[in-house]
Amino acid sequence: MSNTTFATDPSADHHASSRPESDATTSTSKLSSHEIETIQRERKEKTTYFRQAITQTPDFPKPGIVFEDIFPIFTSPPHHEALIRAYELQIKELGVGTPDVIVGLDARGFLIGPTLALRAGCKFVPVRKAGKLPGKLETVTYDKEYGADSFAIQTASIKPSDKVLVVDDLIATGGSAKAAGELVKKCGGQLLGYIFIIELTGLKGRDKLDAPVYTLIESQA
Repeated sequence: MSNTTFATDPSADHHASSRPESDATTSTSKLSSHEIETIQRERKEKTTYFRQAITQTPDFPKPGIVFEDIFPIFTSPPHHEALIRAYELQIKELGVGTPDVIVGLDARGFLIGPTLALRAGCKFVPVRKAGKLPGKLETVTYDKEYGADSFAIQTASIKPSDKVLVVDDLIATGGSAKAAGELVKKCGGQLLGYIFIIELTGLKGRDKLDAPVYTLIESQA
């Protein structure tokens, strides 16, 4: 949610973290400049297309807020396909190879993560709110706008040294994404980074995260 509109500059569709990358997050140097340009061009085309399906509802859920609704993407197979393809291209552009695990955050990360994991041929693992998962768990408490909440992950779902990407629809303050990253590390996973559809840049949520952050669309907040 945001009280602003989307950035319209096509060059703003991809905003990678400027932090130096570790060995675990090898840069796109493994790809040729031509390959990178080709990937970026297609990703921007797909992003421009699927973003047309995103709608904005003023004063929801309360006055002064403009709700950025991604759900119309999923009612249109062509827009849905474009979204997943944009994610695939973003992962390819990272130059880190195929991840072992895609982690999706409760709940909208569940809309994207399973399909993306299937396309990549890797595992999908959910991060859920407290009380929703059985078995041995790792848990983290994080701050929200109106209080605290807890996330949990099944300990055995990520094996030590698994390469993991965290996926969600939006990054705002960054609290939930940070919690997910902490859970990955508690399980012994190797955190490659975070990928989102939308980033509310004014809230500076990426500053809380200790792995590269990639977004398909920027929104000023």
